[in-house]
Amino acid sequence: MSMIEFHDVQKYYGQFHALKDINLEIDEGETVVLIGPSGSGKSTLVRTVNGLESIQNGSLIVNNQDLSSPKTDVNRLRTDVGMVFQHFYLYANKTVLENVMLAPRIVSHIPEDENRQRALSLLKMVGLESKAANMPSQISGGQQQRVAIARSLAMRPKLLLFDEPTSALDPEMIDDVLQVIKKITSDSAMTSLIVTHEMGFAKEVANRVIFMDDGRVVEDDDKTEFFRQPKTERAQQFLSKIITH
Repeated sequence: MSMIEFHDVQKYYGQFHALKDINLEIDEGETVVLIGPSGSGKSTLVRTVNGLESIQNGSLIVNNQDLSSPKTDVNRLRTDVGMVFQHFYLYANKTVLENVMLAPRIVSHIPEDENRQRALSLLKMVGLESKAANMPSQISGGQQQRVAIARSLAMRPKLLLFDEPTSALDPEMIDDVLQVIKKITSDSAMTSLIVTHEMGFAKEVANRVIFMDDGRVVEDDDKTEFFRQPKTERAQQFLSKIITH
């Protein structure tokens, strides 16, 4: 069953055509990695999935809700769609634990004890239970990103979006975050859509790889086939540069 469906989707910023003729289906439980050069439309595509960016033409169905319809309650949709950004956007005036507990408290009205236990278990999963009482400024960037992942999971989303989750991190912090994402994608039936420049990570975690360039889906294939022998010359060029630099 499809979790995401793009049908002839077009996205413009003024005269700039950011997404061109996007046709994609992503099934429930799939882990799909989006790769491609900077400016190819990857982040824009991901941001349309939870309504952070609107589309101008075509239709986009997410969890059986039509984002191209003005009748769709985007805020309701977002309760089922978690998102992890390049930057962490934690509340600086709240503890790590409070950051994770906030959305379930406000949106879902979960009983406080249940909410606290759920938040602590998520922090334990990302290796940060001992930092629950810390303020975000007291932990590293990599740890803040792991808190942001725990916060996204706190609402029990059906779909989790990652927009270059390691691009703002120091190199030595990247692996801890990638290991957490690998654990999430391997241990749950959640659907994940991940924008990344980490090719080794993409090889490990993906079911499918989507290669984008100039606002288009150039290639969409099983990860083994894609990394062994891309079908398009543009994808071959991209991979050869990634591998040799």
